[in-house]
Amino acid sequence: MISQTEENYLKALFALTSTKGEASVNELSKMLDIKMPTVNGMMKRLSEKDFVIYESYKPLKLTEKGRKEASLIIRKHRLTEMYLVEKMGFGWEEVHDIAEQIEHIQSPAFFAKMDEILGFPEVDPHGSPIPDENGKVIVKDFDRLSDCESGDVVKFMAVKPSSEELLKFLNSRELVLGAVITIQSVELFDKSMSVNYAHREMEVLSNMVCEKLLVERVAK
Repeated sequence: MISQTEENYLKALFALTSTKGEASVNELSKMLDIKMPTVNGMMKRLSEKDFVIYESYKPLKLTEKGRKEASLIIRKHRLTEMYLVEKMGFGWEEVHDIAEQIEHIQSPAFFAKMDEILGFPEVDPHGSPIPDENGKVIVKDFDRLSDCESGDVVKFMAVKPSSEELLKFLNSRELVLGAVITIQSVELFDKSMSVNYAHREMEVLSNMVCEKLLVERVAK
């Protein structure tokens, strides 16, 4: 049996190693806001369970077993977020903390039923991919809105990283996943964008916001 604390470590390490395959103890310590001696102690424990490759003064890596376990935790979290939005009427900005609690339920059947009720969604309310029941995840290669140019037409696919404040901002601008965005102009000074979507015309988005919106190009 894996503890809730161990699950939180694995999920954090999964996020840190998703791009380069490894992370330092210091990075993990900062992400979790936990002192390094405590993190080292947990890494030794997870290494003994064959979840983590841990050696003193060397980067941390997840084993295949550890990566699968972390993926399944993320699956539970993202399915829960989708259920809360689609079936219970929560806003996409409200679901993270609730899902953080429910993800630790140790019942594959519970989440399999949730998946079935939802119609086997591929992404969560924020556009992040939901791992399958074997922990496999298909990550699509989207562009950041900030990398697009004037005249591009794109479809809003995901928010990454998301935060409650950002999601509330997007709500206030009525900018939702699936929206088709036409870029009217890009400000040379600060890279802010003037965009059109739905019934909103000449909406200005800061570069900070545009960097967090993942899009799929439709046309130019």
